[in-house]
Amino acid sequence: MGTIEGMRLGRYGIWTFDFEDQPAGLIRDSVQELEELGWPAIWVPERDGREALTHAGFLLSVTERLTVVNGIAQIWSREPRWTRAGAQLLAEAYPDRHLLGLGYGAGKPGTRPLRAMNDYLDAMDAVPAPGTRRLLAAYGPKMLELARDRSAGAHTYHVTPEHTAQAREILGEEPFLGVEHAVLFEPDAAKARELARAHLHPYLTSEYNVAKFRRLGYSESDIDGGRGSDRLVDDLVFWGEPEQVIGKLRAHLDAGADHVGIQMIGLEAGTTAMPHWRRLAEALLPAAI
Repeated sequence: MGTIEGMRLGRYGIWTFDFEDQPAGLIRDSVQELEELGWPAIWVPERDGREALTHAGFLLSVTERLTVVNGIAQIWSREPRWTRAGAQLLAEAYPDRHLLGLGYGAGKPGTRPLRAMNDYLDAMDAVPAPGTRRLLAAYGPKMLELARDRSAGAHTYHVTPEHTAQAREILGEEPFLGVEHAVLFEPDAAKARELARAHLHPYLTSEYNVAKFRRLGYSESDIDGGRGSDRLVDDLVFWGEPEQVIGKLRAHLDAGADHVGIQMIGLEAGTTAMPHWRRLAEALLPAAI
């Protein structure tokens, strides 16, 4: 399978929105504990709380070994030359520890994702940036091909193991494939699905994501007006006891993923996922990470 030479990513990492709203001191304490627990990598998005490269730089500055992945830095948040320059500085300051994930994100009206990404990469590549590594957020065949041809690989979000197998076929053997998957530690089916539906609702009510889920094979009745059928919910959010969840996550590795970024959901507002990350580390360490 694919690897990124010199980078320590492991088979499992943490994928989290948690740090978007937390104060710097709490973020520092949490990420340092994650490193001590043995997690090799942490993935952080760019929503509306933190600027992607500043965020990555802070996480790198307070840790010693952890690999920090932007999953993703939105291409509309900054001009290509500043993304290139920022990523190059992080590569020089923290060799082999920063991986830049780029994505179209919410996009802009009237733009085409594939063209926009190609143009962005052209502008980035106009000036060499030694030591930088990048992935592309990709779902459809054409964007996966672009990720294969113009980056170290692809990052997928809210997909099934069946999609992971399709992505691997398109990418080929060498490019890296990092897959995010949402999980929660709740053995009661009714409660787990209630929490999962709350997490999935924004995705099930946005045109782009609904189209994506339809391409995954889900019908309009599965979308269910934004509620989500049991089948869709169970496929996109793995729930149960830690051992059950880990067994489900392995399906992505079996399907061709190199790494799974685990997103813990179902938390009360203002709380930290650290207790759950500790349980995951205990269940996964030392062999799997």
